Amino acid sequence: MDDALERILLYDYYGDLLTDRMRECFEMRYNQDLSLGEIGQILGISRQGVHDNLSRAEALLRNMEAKTGCLRRDKKCRQAAREIRQSAERLREHPDTNVSALARQILSAVGDLEE
Repeated sequence: MDDALERILLYDYYGDLLTDRMRECFEMRYNQDLSLGEIGQILGISRQGVHDNLSRAEALLRNMEAKTGCLRRDKKCRQAAREIRQSAERLREHPDTNVSALARQILSAVGDLEE
């Protein structure tokens, strides 16, 4: 997975655990694509201060993922749902009406999981 995408996903899962300052720095850097200097100027802190806040935020996010594994489990569940969907779509065309009816039920359940 792309490092930037993983960083954003980690933030989505665990961002509420960051301090307000870490959240501000993170959002300005990765959501608004501001430079460290621009962020520092907005927040009235040095570039090094912004860098330190971002480093601590990323370390905390990665530490939480290492402890809880929420993102890892979510990725595994999404992959399993894709595989189940693909198999059920193949079964939906089965000539036996019981099999095709079960495939439609499976597809409906997978749809609920994916919402």
